[in-house]
Amino acid sequence: MSKKDLTFNYLNGTEIYLYQREDMFRINTDTALLGNFLEVHPNEIVLDIGTNNGALLLYASQYEYGKLIGVDIVPDAIDLAKKNLEFNEIENYELHCARVQDLELMQVDVIVCNPPYFQTSNNMSANPMMQVAKHETNLPLADLFEIVQKLLKPNGRFYMVQRYSRLMDILDEVIERGLGVVEIRKVVDSRTNKPTSVLLHISKNEQQHTKQSVHHIP
Repeated sequence: MSKKDLTFNYLNGTEIYLYQREDMFRINTDTALLGNFLEVHPNEIVLDIGTNNGALLLYASQYEYGKLIGVDIVPDAIDLAKKNLEFNEIENYELHCARVQDLELMQVDVIVCNPPYFQTSNNMSANPMMQVAKHETNLPLADLFEIVQKLLKPNGRFYMVQRYSRLMDILDEVIERGLGVVEIRKVVDSRTNKPTSVLLHISKNEQQHTKQSVHHIP
């Protein structure tokens, strides 16, 4: 990976900078919304599923975390996440290049995920790294929620962002896994006044009162 392949960008809402590759999934509005939606309490263990360049781990690093864990199936993504964590002098982290379904991990306090938005289709990118990032081939929604139910500690928290059109699919998985929704935040495009994405705070404690809110983006 040469320097000419990289750009140097900041994380919205922070003073953190990171390297990105032009040919890989790059931070966007949803990354920033999820990173600023995420909360980490002192000494908590945080797992980022599909860590890509490590952006969400860097958002989590602003808190007094206990340990940061990143998982991605793309070796180049793990290399880039390592570069970004080291550049920002992050300590007590581990990175795994594997399908999260195949790992034996400790239970964690927080899981965060910006998952693939699209179900598999014939209209997929020729770039294999973008296929992994955008399509559910390697991480179907049901698998993601099975991992969340398995790896969260009691009362653990899961933060995710997804297309608003997938909200009912998500709520079906929440019910099936015996989880609880703490907050649903719709992301509304101010130009059309229509929701585009949705942020969810989900808890392993199903006895929750659901808070609903709206975030407008220009």
